Amino acid sequence: MTRDDDLQRLILAVHALTRIAAIDTKNDAPGAQWRTLTLLRDHGPQRLGDLATLSRVSQPGMTRLVRQMEDAGLVARGIHPEDSRVSVVSATDEGLQELDRWFEVLSAALTPHVAHLTDAQWEALRVTADALGARVRRQPELAR
Repeated sequence: MTRDDDLQRLILAVHALTRIAAIDTKNDAPGAQWRTLTLLRDHGPQRLGDLATLSRVSQPGMTRLVRQMEDAGLVARGIHPEDSRVSVVSATDEGLQELDRWFEVLSAALTPHVAHLTDAQWEALRVTADALGARVRRQPELAR
């Protein structure tokens, strides 16, 4: 088996976990909502266009999502301090609390699917997650 095969298997396993989470949590919020809140939590306030790029969605799609999230109180949209034509999006305290609750629900839903893993397998997952996280983490410019 090659390293490319290993990466493909890892990607497919993560996609399967994502599908399981969507089904088991019965949460009707779009996955993009949780991804957006996570990006805002991890990278701070972002220009709308930068947030769309980070999330790999179109700017019109991100505009719609942010509008929905703003209506739900999860994000706030403000004016860029140096350019009033630019919107800056930030997570609200309520949004971050909802994200924390979502991760709790997600963990509870996925736990039965991975309960059989051994301590050694958990350690391998931890090392893998740390190594990959450090290599793929992108540090975007914060909104200026």
